[in-house]
Amino acid sequence: MKMSKPRQRIRPLLALAALAAIAVVASGCGTSDADPERGRALFIQKCGVCHEMAQAGTTAQIGPNLDDAFAAARASGQTDSTIEGITGAQIENPRPSTANPANSMPANVVSGQDARDVAAYVGMYAGVPGAAPPKVPGGPGAQVFASSGCGGCHTLAKAESGGVTGPDLDEVLPGQSAAMVEESIVNPNAEIVKGFPANVMPANYKQTLTQKEVEDLVEYLLQSTGGGKGG
Repeated sequence: MKMSKPRQRIRPLLALAALAAIAVVASGCGTSDADPERGRALFIQKCGVCHEMAQAGTTAQIGPNLDDAFAAARASGQTDSTIEGITGAQIENPRPSTANPANSMPANVVSGQDARDVAAYVGMYAGVPGAAPPKVPGGPGAQVFASSGCGGCHTLAKAESGGVTGPDLDEVLPGQSAAMVEESIVNPNAEIVKGFPANVMPANYKQTLTQKEVEDLVEYLLQSTGGGKGG
C-alpha cells in the first residue's frame, strides 16, 4: 500500500509536464521575421475562401470560423505567439474534417515564409474582440482595396502598397476602361499580364464582393492610375 501513493501522484505530474511541454513548443513557434500585414493579404487570398475571420473581412463558412475557434483560448490567456504556433502546425498538418471529409483542408496551402506570415497574422488577430478590417482614407473603393488584401500582391502608389506577386497597377491600368478593369478583377485569368503566371489572383471576387464593392474598387483604381480612357 505504501508503494501505491507515489505511483498515483506520478500520473498527474507526468500529464502536467506533457501539457507544459506542448505549451512551450507552441509558444516558441512565433517567428521574428514574419510579416503579419503580408500574412493578412495571403490569408484573404488563400484561406479566406474557406474561413471566416472578422479582421480579414472574410465570411466563408466551409472551414471553422477562426474567431470562434480561438476566442476561448485567447480569453484564457493564450498569447499571440501560442496561437501563431498552433496555426502554423495546423497549416502544415491539418486535422481532417469529421463533418465533411471532402472539405478537409489540404496540407501546406501556404508554405515557407508565406506560412509564417499567415500564422503570425492569425496569431495577432483571430479571436480578438472587436477586431475589424482596417479603416483607410480614400472612400469606399480604397476600403475594398485594403480589406481584400490587394496591396499584398500589387503595387499602387495611391494606396502606398508595394506587392510584387501581381502586376504594378500604376503601370498596367492607365488607359484601361472600367469594363476592362472589372473583367481583370472578376475574371483574372481571362488575360494574363506578360511575365506573371496564371491562377495566382483569386478568381472568386465575384462571389466574395458585392457588385457595388466591385464598382467602387474599379472607380478607385481608375482614379488612382488615370485609367478610364481606353475603349
